[in-house]
Amino acid sequence: MKKSGKNFLFTLFCLLVFLPLANAERLKDLASIEGVRDNQLVGYGLVVGLDNSGDQTTQTPFTSQSVINMLSQMGVNVPMDQIRSIQLKNVAAVMVTANHPPFARPGQTIDVTVSSIGNAKSLRGGTLLMTPLKGIDGQTYAIAQGNVLIGGMGATAPGAQAQVNHLSAGRIPGGATVERAVPTPVGQSTYITYELRRMDFDLASRVVDTINREMGAGTAEAIDGRQFRVFAPESSSARVSFMGRLENLEVTPSPAQAKVVMNPRTGSVVMNQKVAIEACAIAHGNLSVVVEEGMGRRVGRVQLAVDGTNLLSLDAGVNLADVVQALNSLGANPQDLLAILQAMKAAGALRAELEII
Repeated sequence: MKKSGKNFLFTLFCLLVFLPLANAERLKDLASIEGVRDNQLVGYGLVVGLDNSGDQTTQTPFTSQSVINMLSQMGVNVPMDQIRSIQLKNVAAVMVTANHPPFARPGQTIDVTVSSIGNAKSLRGGTLLMTPLKGIDGQTYAIAQGNVLIGGMGATAPGAQAQVNHLSAGRIPGGATVERAVPTPVGQSTYITYELRRMDFDLASRVVDTINREMGAGTAEAIDGRQFRVFAPESSSARVSFMGRLENLEVTPSPAQAKVVMNPRTGSVVMNQKVAIEACAIAHGNLSVVVEEGMGRRVGRVQLAVDGTNLLSLDAGVNLADVVQALNSLGANPQDLLAILQAMKAAGALRAELEII
């Protein structure tokens, strides 16, 4: 079973490495308009109607305090000598988060995420009470309320417990109504500024050349390796139509930079087809690797040894995929791969950028 799993992972690895690059991409996939962005909203609220799975108020006193404050605003007074004895098993204190999309107007609805901040066992079947959602400036931009949807289930019995997925967080589709619009600075000048999703001088030049070729000379000009601006019509309707045509222009991206991305927590190693290695010899613990070159050309020979015993020889082209496959066949763990690749990069044998996430 383990061997078949490793074969599947390596097959997926090879597909990712040798997948051919797309010839062209739309401009909307490569760049975004400056100032057109989501804004994060957050709020504190209460979920009620739970089936004895709410907060234990003896350990989360802020839940009972919030309920008492809410009831007092509705004209219900709770005697002070009974506050400490209140047990609200059907209520949970939650944080509500949402993204305020660009150009959202009052009256539109947005999705919200509801997450428990106490010790509630489950939010399943609960209803979020009216919760104001505020931005970083402290202003209220939306109001959330509705039934919480949980993508899991759980059951308990004496001596047994079963749970599927996460029960202390859920979503309310369209659960918040926008109350305030966020000003978006688009159309306030004669040009619109775009930002590439990654800094690349060659890509910025290609984008500008494509726009000027398709939309007319002098329409676009590059500012730096990330930004470029486009001169657009002054009329709002003509500008929207112009931007729609602009975003669907296809641009041939520049060749990808050789890069290896590793995640030491999960053991994931992803690289693109530009990655290559030079002749080198590696020793790590009881593992050793030899990459040879011969007569002015790379002969593609990778040898691995454990305690001096030759175990594997690959005659394919010398690339990092061969080395990783061979190390995995010997049981090298993610920490071994991480240490080896970092050492190869430091020695100049790895011709790629190494990124650890």
